[in-house]
Amino acid sequence: MAVLMKGSDVSSRMKEMLFARASELKAKGINPALAIIRVGRREDDLVYERAILKRFNPLGLTVNVHELPEDISQEDFNAEFMRLNDNPEVHGLLLFRPLPAGLSDEYVCLNMNPRKDIDGMSPVNAARIFAGEREGFAPCTPSAVMVMLAQYGYDVSGMNVVIVGRSMVVGRPLAMLMLRANATVTVCHTKTHNLPEICKKADIVIAAAGHPKMLTQEYFTKKSIVVDVGIDTDEQGNLCGDVDFERVSGFVKAISPVPGGVGAVTTSVLAEHLIMAARLGA
Repeated sequence: MAVLMKGSDVSSRMKEMLFARASELKAKGINPALAIIRVGRREDDLVYERAILKRFNPLGLTVNVHELPEDISQEDFNAEFMRLNDNPEVHGLLLFRPLPAGLSDEYVCLNMNPRKDIDGMSPVNAARIFAGEREGFAPCTPSAVMVMLAQYGYDVSGMNVVIVGRSMVVGRPLAMLMLRANATVTVCHTKTHNLPEICKKADIVIAAAGHPKMLTQEYFTKKSIVVDVGIDTDEQGNLCGDVDFERVSGFVKAISPVPGGVGAVTTSVLAEHLIMAARLGA
């Protein structure tokens, strides 16, 4: 039976450290505060919002949700963003995406204070990650993958890592974090030829393609370490990942489930980034 890499276990280990760091700042009169910008009430956004509140409240971190109407104009949206971006009492900003049709996040990405950009949206932070620098914030999900592997004792240095997915949110920044940690990285996608054969040669496979249960047993060996980043819905409407967990989990060396895997660590990484931003004095 595979080692089940559970996000709740990793988050529990991080909780004491995060609470201590937050308490240290509060003793100095600094109250780490996150501003969430949510346009409308998409269910996916609300689920993530509840998860953040559940993780942040026990740590004593402040979360203020700014809900904007779906029919807000681009001008008013930009103005609301800048009001928060310029507020010294806000240490971290998180914009829920995708935005409704007719709204663009380009202005936000270009103008966000890099020190408040705790989910790695700004070109400044993206450039730092792609340059291999340790300063700046990487997107939280790729960071969570690195944390999860480390917490379960998997040192990626020298390992062959295949990432299935090339988005700027997960695949590409994760490749840079892996390279920084001295892994040998192959980035694949749904158009890659002979994808199962490529995945079988990897020590670690990261599934981030956005296709439910796409990666079946034929993609892995008994030595495979599998991290499933996908958040999908199957034909029955149940939450699932990019990996066919039922058929794969009894075959590989280790695997993260969906739900209950990387997502649970992502909110803890977001909390860590907020504390770091407050310490920087954004």
